Amino acid sequence: MSDLFPALRSTPDRTALHFPARSLTYGQLTAVAGVVARRIGAASRVALWATPTPHTAVGAVAALLAGVPVVPLNPKTGERELAHIVGDSAPTAVLAGPDDRLPAALDVLERITVDLGEGADAEGTAPSPRGGVPVDPTAPAMVVYTSGTTGPPKGAVLSRRAITASLDALEDAWAWTADDVLVHGLPLFHVHGLILGILGPLRRGAQVRHLGRFSVDGVARELSDGGTMLFGVPTMYHRLAEALADDPALVKALAGARLLVSGSAALPLHDHTRITAATGRTVVERYGMTETLMNTSVRVDAPQPRPGSVGVPLPGVELRLVDEDGAPVAAYDGETIGEIQVRGDNLFSGYLNRPDATAEAFDGDWFRTGDMAVRDPDGSVRLVGRRATDLIKSGGYKIGAGEIENALLDHPGVREAAVTGEPDPDLGERVVAWIVPTELADPSARPSADALAAHVAGLLSPHKRPREVRFLTALPRNDMGKVMKRALRE
Repeated sequence: MSDLFPALRSTPDRTALHFPARSLTYGQLTAVAGVVARRIGAASRVALWATPTPHTAVGAVAALLAGVPVVPLNPKTGERELAHIVGDSAPTAVLAGPDDRLPAALDVLERITVDLGEGADAEGTAPSPRGGVPVDPTAPAMVVYTSGTTGPPKGAVLSRRAITASLDALEDAWAWTADDVLVHGLPLFHVHGLILGILGPLRRGAQVRHLGRFSVDGVARELSDGGTMLFGVPTMYHRLAEALADDPALVKALAGARLLVSGSAALPLHDHTRITAATGRTVVERYGMTETLMNTSVRVDAPQPRPGSVGVPLPGVELRLVDEDGAPVAAYDGETIGEIQVRGDNLFSGYLNRPDATAEAFDGDWFRTGDMAVRDPDGSVRLVGRRATDLIKSGGYKIGAGEIENALLDHPGVREAAVTGEPDPDLGERVVAWIVPTELADPSARPSADALAAHVAGLLSPHKRPREVRFLTALPRNDMGKVMKRALRE
């Protein structure tokens, strides 16, 4: 039936997808996805208008059943960037829901409508990909475009093997089974929302309940009604943490969940603390990226919760730290910083049409992530920031912005924090803190720069204290909740 989704055949009566307006069993999913897969035919590549709806989930499954690589498109992408992605990936068709209004940049593509009514009332048989010929596991399954922070977005080619390797490694780390019910409200155009959040449960034969749009009430409702797992990004968990004090139903719902997972950016320590104090549950963090899918995770069988850690390398993933000269870092001391490099079946196959960028991204067969980290004595990894934006060289020290941000967030007067480095004639670079205070309405109530510097120096080391503090009403963030530090500098 499918190397990716064996449950399409084995559990036809089990609920696969639940969205606010529609649910589909595995049998119904097989039927409607089968109709779309046959329409895709022998296309070389298809685009997917990735709205947070069941049409997107069905479209992704259909393309994978047909053995045709799929390119998820973010509906919020601007005209110029969308034209670049379509021109670069050259799909022959676009999959979309019947009510979706597509931009002019997609007029050149054949539209294949994902109709949930066709075949949904009867069990169907999904077509064999490519006329019954088994699909090579190294064949492209998806082309997911990067955020384009350093130039035009690049298409990361993800093989079927990479997707199955990551999802099966998470099955091991999270004890993920067919009995789990995953709740999430993430967008469906990227790795976290679509591959982990939709394909992950379907590969396990489990159920996914998508909220359509994230809300605190939606999380409480679905977790209280049988949900066992929650996927979210730090912005979502921050909103949940903020609501806990006045929402006993939310406290009960989170306390009853088997697994709370946060990713895409570091979860601030104070949100970890508030959630654990109120619910007794620890939020598990994992670490991955578009090009590598998942690299590490805190395991459900870890002996002690470790807020701030992204856990240990997943099964099948090799991970090392290297210094600025490319030499491996042997230390497991929680202090020595190095760039993360990884290798394994989880890696992408390369950037579409960009052999130059692909070659530059690798050190031999090790992928250069650009993320900086330290390793603790037990082998767990703690991220300290991006090499390009978060490694600060000040007074002869190498400082990771992430640990300073966590220290700042431990101050009661700080709601949000970001740390950058700026040129300094004496230190080389000075540490600059960007702070959203807890009391926005009363400037006199916000902590002073000296108080924040002393707070950091007391928790970490004096050379890590901010030399300058700038107050804001909000930090600039992208769709995934990541702080856009280049925007801060600009």
